[in-house]
Amino acid sequence: MSGVGPITQDWEPVVIRKEAPNAAARKDEKAVNAARRAGAEIEALKKFNAGTNKAASSSTSLNTKKLDDETENLTHERVPSELKKAIMQARLDKKLTQAQLAQVSSFEICLQQLSF
Repeated sequence: MSGVGPITQDWEPVVIRKEAPNAAARKDEKAVNAARRAGAEIEALKKFNAGTNKAASSSTSLNTKKLDDETENLTHERVPSELKKAIMQARLDKKLTQAQLAQVSSFEICLQQLSF
């Protein structure tokens, strides 16, 4: 190996560390007991419906109660049948199909919007 130069050794220490435990490992019974022995502060919380087989929709929520308590009438006005019959008769008088009437109506609406 000519031209490579002198071979040297690197004697600096290399430190290899384990990764920090993930969330599942921190919840493990062994890890919790080890933390208790070490004097670490441990907080245990009971989650709502944890470990039960209840669906989220099975219990009544506040939104459901608000909807049940709502008393406002949320219907819109109906079109009178005379208007329906008048539109149908005018379309038949001009011998237009419903599709043709829709095309003509949409074109006229566009013209009205453009002309203000």
